[in-house]
Amino acid sequence: MKSRRSFLKKAVAGATLAGLLPFAKTSRAGEVKITGALIHHVFFWLKEPANKVHKKQLVEALQELLKVETIRMSHIGFPAGTESRDVVDHSYSVSYMVMFDDQAGQDAYQVDPIHLEFVEKNQHLWSKVVVYDSLDTPLS
Repeated sequence: MKSRRSFLKKAVAGATLAGLLPFAKTSRAGEVKITGALIHHVFFWLKEPANKVHKKQLVEALQELLKVETIRMSHIGFPAGTESRDVVDHSYSVSYMVMFDDQAGQDAYQVDPIHLEFVEKNQHLWSKVVVYDSLDTPLS
């Protein structure tokens, strides 16, 4: 059983970017680390947050945006029903997180025709967008 578990861990690790699977159920915190990647996390506030048609349109457009070749991993999400606290912001409508191999991948994404078309065709849906980009090493 131990060798099967070891094999499965290796198979799962090999199936993802640089042998990493951040949400592997068999992994413990600290066992799986994302290194060298650039994380691009975007939060959208819809002009009409209760408009299900607009939310669906944005999500479908984000799914199309995932066709940009430099994207390695992705997550499209919505505010979780977690505890309300001063440090938790549940006010956004949709969150979009993608991971690139490096800064060059993110730079290419910004000028990719798929990304430019996404902004052009969908910017009328949102009232606010906030972006957080992060690396695992400080810039200075």
